[in-house]
Amino acid sequence: MKQKLVAVAGPTASGKTRLAIEIAKRFDGEIVGADSMQIYKYMDIGTAKPTVEERAEVPHHMIDFLEPDVQYSVADYTERAHEVIAEIASRGKLPVMCGGTGLYINSVVDDVTFGEFETDYGLRAELQRIAETEGAQRLLDILGEFDAESAEKLHPNNLRRIIRAIEFYRTTGVTISKHQKMTKERESRYEPVMLSIAWDRQELYDRINRRVDIMLDEGLFNEVRGLMERGYTQRLNSMKGIGYKEVVDCIEGRMNYEETVELIKQSSRRYAKRQLTWFRKDTRIHWVSAENAVNEAVEFVKSKLD
Repeated sequence: MKQKLVAVAGPTASGKTRLAIEIAKRFDGEIVGADSMQIYKYMDIGTAKPTVEERAEVPHHMIDFLEPDVQYSVADYTERAHEVIAEIASRGKLPVMCGGTGLYINSVVDDVTFGEFETDYGLRAELQRIAETEGAQRLLDILGEFDAESAEKLHPNNLRRIIRAIEFYRTTGVTISKHQKMTKERESRYEPVMLSIAWDRQELYDRINRRVDIMLDEGLFNEVRGLMERGYTQRLNSMKGIGYKEVVDCIEGRMNYEETVELIKQSSRRYAKRQLTWFRKDTRIHWVSAENAVNEAVEFVKSKLD
């Protein structure tokens, strides 16, 4: 019998944290974070991490457990998430995933396996050099020559995954997209119950803009200064997250305050658009109305658990 797994997905500022908490409370569940930024310590405001009060309402896992300078791959996340979900289920609780990192959610829900391959450090250094001298788009073009499917999905800013996809092919002779399809053909250990909140696009963008203003009021600049004082720099993937890289640029004099605020809002809206594109492709996701999200979600989950 497959393990029931609720997954509350969606773009930034869509209200998924609150919805996941309400579902967990109604169905005796515990939350498994699925956000590639909320895994890091000291990064609370800019990642919109669940508050201390929210985490007191329902147990949360896979949040706030890594130093910002630790590299953490989707394979690392998936392996640990499976363990956490199994541990939650062993206590008779319902696992409720919640987050906006679609790759994290799908890798767990679909039970994707990540083949181990030997790292070619010479190749990696060469690819890094190309990125620095010719730009990440050049690496995407190289990837597109043998794996157009992966190249189309990846954004030039996601340099680590672009390099990994090239490395994987050069090392194994199999494209990473083909490998992922092969692993998806295996039957998952889970029976997923997936949902998201449907917002009017402009309403969502207004919520994002307001959230950025709230983050600034709550002390985003002080949070970033604290990270910089700890020695964390923009070379780290964690510090390249939206909100953090822009504030560092402002603190170091490369942008003024007004430009920084507008760029954070713009980057957040663009990220939300990419998230929506990802989640709308997944036909398993049940979309609940923004006006009545909790009631609709509870009814939907109940129908799937009965």
